[in-house]
Amino acid sequence: MISTRQSPQRVIRRKRDGERLDTAAIGDMVAAVVDGTASEGQIAAFAMAVFLRGMVIDESVALTAAMRDSGTVLTWPLDQLRGPVIDKHSTGGVGDTVSLVLAPMLAACNAHVPMISGRGLGHTGGTLDKLESIPGYAIHPDKRRFMDTVVQTGCAIVGQSDELAPADRKFYAVRDVTATVESIPLITASILSKKLAAGLSALVMDIKVGNGAFASNMTAAETLATSIVRVGQQLNLNTTALLTDMNEPLGNTAGNALEVQSAID
Repeated sequence: MISTRQSPQRVIRRKRDGERLDTAAIGDMVAAVVDGTASEGQIAAFAMAVFLRGMVIDESVALTAAMRDSGTVLTWPLDQLRGPVIDKHSTGGVGDTVSLVLAPMLAACNAHVPMISGRGLGHTGGTLDKLESIPGYAIHPDKRRFMDTVVQTGCAIVGQSDELAPADRKFYAVRDVTATVESIPLITASILSKKLAAGLSALVMDIKVGNGAFASNMTAAETLATSIVRVGQQLNLNTTALLTDMNEPLGNTAGNALEVQSAID
């Protein structure tokens, strides 16, 4: 059977030349990323084309949905839950340990928080980097252990597994080394594909703004917040965003292990 899927180079060329990609083209590119048809160089080229040309909201929705559907989407046993399945995600900042404190607080209020965290992009450590400083912490439990922990204890903070949004893992690996970290569509798809795959009913975004944040000014922060909220809502995820100050450290320590100890204290 002759494949009708568009080749990675064709999709890259179309976006490079400023075309608006349809859902099928974006799906073909994401499928090629996951099955290995697209080389690392082609993934990087696509990321750069998106960075330079941008995406309209429909393209961002299609990219996010395709990345979500590149792996397993969790379904929670509602009859075993005490409350909603919700999460919070931060764009990161110096001394930002909110996730480490907030997840168990929400669990104590009968919410369930399947927090799939990422590593730092740029100069700050991500929540996953912080947790790795704890000897013996299992950042990649299997799906059953992860879900059982969230159902029974109310929260779990883990890294992205091979099963959830595997396309994002491959895109994530090239963004920091190809100077495409700042791409709003890629950030939006990266964050939301994981959150949607986690089976959330609601998400709160904490967009840091200031000289210690990814978004150094209010315009950049508002642009990112608008993109994430609009795409999330279109994919039936109740999404809201807060813009919070990152012009000074959020704690008295900086460094993964020190920040974990500060959160515990």
